[in-house]
Amino acid sequence: MSGPLLEAADVEAGYDEALVLRGVSLDVFEGEVVAIIGPNGAGKSTLLKVVYGLLPPRAGRIRYAEGDVTGMPPERLTRLGLNYVPQLGNVFPSLSIAENLRVGGVSLPRAERRQAVDDVYEHFPLLHERRRQRAGTLSGGQRKLLAIARALVTRPRGLLLDEPSAGLSPQAVELVFEQLMAVKRRGIAIAMVEQNARRALELADRGYVLDMGRNTYEGAGQSLLHDPKVEELYLGGKMRVGGDHRSRRP
Repeated sequence: MSGPLLEAADVEAGYDEALVLRGVSLDVFEGEVVAIIGPNGAGKSTLLKVVYGLLPPRAGRIRYAEGDVTGMPPERLTRLGLNYVPQLGNVFPSLSIAENLRVGGVSLPRAERRQAVDDVYEHFPLLHERRRQRAGTLSGGQRKLLAIARALVTRPRGLLLDEPSAGLSPQAVELVFEQLMAVKRRGIAIAMVEQNARRALELADRGYVLDMGRNTYEGAGQSLLHDPKVEELYLGGKMRVGGDHRSRRP
């Protein structure tokens, strides 16, 4: 097997004086889905920000496509084929769906942009039907689909997704995860931070559990899903997902 498409090794990072990540490592191979789960404050979203160059690491390294990209700015990573969908602020609400997608494609050569948008419409027919609608008038689920579609316009090899189901209705969650399954079938690697841990592990080839800024468990998605300790501590066994099992607070 060749090396991982994306690798984070012994990453330390934080904000001001607070150290959030304390030596976290992560591998994502070509075409696989990796779920990153754990309690609130574990450092999951911080890890994605470090990988995508939004936050500089204090130690460790990031490699992508066999090259060292530690600290590389996001726009360069996007051009290399790695894109990021944040939890919030992921679309331009005053622009139409079509305008959002065109903006998403500016990293591509001009001659490729129209075809890239058309390819996305083929996979997201709902967005094509509503392409003239302002993004700010979409439902939460539709807006999240647009955010994912904007990232796909860049024709990435890898996607970083921060809480794709956050704040969505159950029906919208189903819609988003159906589309993520379709993205997976296209061979695009996904590293996904998700508080809906069960659903994330059901989709994932592999998973990582972070806690207190460290790797706690890792393994195949189905293995973690049925691991008694992971079940108890992180999947709502004795504690609900997102709780801090150390303090035992709800």
